Amino acid sequence: MSKLPNVTTSIFTVMSKMATEYNAINLSQGFPNFPVDERLTDIIAKLAKENVHQYTPMAGFPPLMNQIAKLVQSSYDRTITPETEILVTAGATQGIFTSILALVKTGDEVIILDPSYDSYESPVLLCNAKLVRVALNDDYTPNWETIKKACSPKTKMIIINNPHNPTGKILTEADFLELEKLLLKHPDIIVLSDEVYEYITFEEKHISAHTKDFLLDRCIMVSSFGKSFHITGWKIGYTVAPEHLMKEIKKVHQFLVFSVNSISQAAISQYLDVVDVNLLGKFYQEKRDYFQKLLQNSRFELKPCEGTYFQVASYANLSDDDDDVTFCKKLITDHGVAAIPISTFYSDHKDQKLIRFCFAKDNFTLEAAAKKLCNV
Repeated sequence: MSKLPNVTTSIFTVMSKMATEYNAINLSQGFPNFPVDERLTDIIAKLAKENVHQYTPMAGFPPLMNQIAKLVQSSYDRTITPETEILVTAGATQGIFTSILALVKTGDEVIILDPSYDSYESPVLLCNAKLVRVALNDDYTPNWETIKKACSPKTKMIIINNPHNPTGKILTEADFLELEKLLLKHPDIIVLSDEVYEYITFEEKHISAHTKDFLLDRCIMVSSFGKSFHITGWKIGYTVAPEHLMKEIKKVHQFLVFSVNSISQAAISQYLDVVDVNLLGKFYQEKRDYFQKLLQNSRFELKPCEGTYFQVASYANLSDDDDDVTFCKKLITDHGVAAIPISTFYSDHKDQKLIRFCFAKDNFTLEAAAKKLCNV
C-alpha cells in the first residue's frame, strides 16, 4: 500500500516533458537559462584540482557556515552561531523535508497556505500528521482570521513562503504583526519560513523572519544558494534555526544525506567573498519589467509581481471554456510555450484561469516566448 497514494507526477515534470516533446519554450519550471557568474565557475574549476572531494562535516563545510553567519548578519542584522544554528542542506527542499520530519509527529496538524509549493505536503503525510490547508485571499494576501480559526491545540507548525511561489507576493509588516498575535495565543506552534527567493524582491523589500525577535526561538528559516546564484542543479541550500530545534533537525539530516556536496560548498564559501547578493533584486526586476513590456500587447492580464522570478497571468480574455491545466497543455501544443497552471498549487484545484510564467531566462528566450504569446 502506498504511503502517498494521492501524490502523482509533479506538474513541473509534466509540463517540462511536454515542452521537450513539442520543442516549446519552457517558461514553466523555475530554472534560469543564462550563464553562471564566471567568477563562480572559475572558483570551482580551480577547486576541482584541490583536496575538497571528501566528506565535509555533517552540518556543513565550516568556512561556508561562517560565511552564512556573516551573510545573515549583513542582510538582517542577526547574529547566529554557525556550530549550533546552521545546517547546509541538499537544496532547500531537503531542508524543508528534514525539518518537518524532525519536528512533526503523528497526529500533529500543519497549516499550509494555498496556493502552496508542492514540496510541503509529502513530508507532513509521511509523519502521519494532518494537513490543514488555508486559502490565501484572491489577491494572495493572508486571511489571518481564517488562519487563526484553523489553529487548534494540535497545531504544531505553520509554513509560510515569503517571497511567495507561485504568486510573487511578499509579506508585510502588518502580516508579521498578525503572526505575532497568533503565536502569543499558541506558544507551542513552530514556524517554517521558506525564504528561498529572499534576495529577489522589487519595489518593496523582503521582510525576513530573521528580523523578528518573536520568531527567533521558534522558527526554521530555509534559504537557497541554488535560487540566489542561478545554480539550481547544484542543490545547495541551508537552514537556520535555534539550537533546540536544530539539534532535532540534525538527527534526521545525518541519516538522510549526512553531508552535502563538498566542492560546491567550498566554491560558494569563496564566492560569497566577491558577490553582492543585494544586486539580485535589480537584476531580476529588469527581467520582470522587460517581460511585462514584451507582453503589453498580448491578451494576457499580468498580475502584480513583488518578488521571485515568476509572473502570474490571467488568460480569461483568451478562453471561456478551458480549465488552466487544459489551457497550459494547449499553450504548449498549439503555441509552443510552456507555463504552469495555478490550480495545481491548491489542494482543491481552485481554477481562476491563472497561469505562471518563469522569467528567469535570457532576453532572447523571453522575446521568442513573448512573440508566441502575443499571437495567442
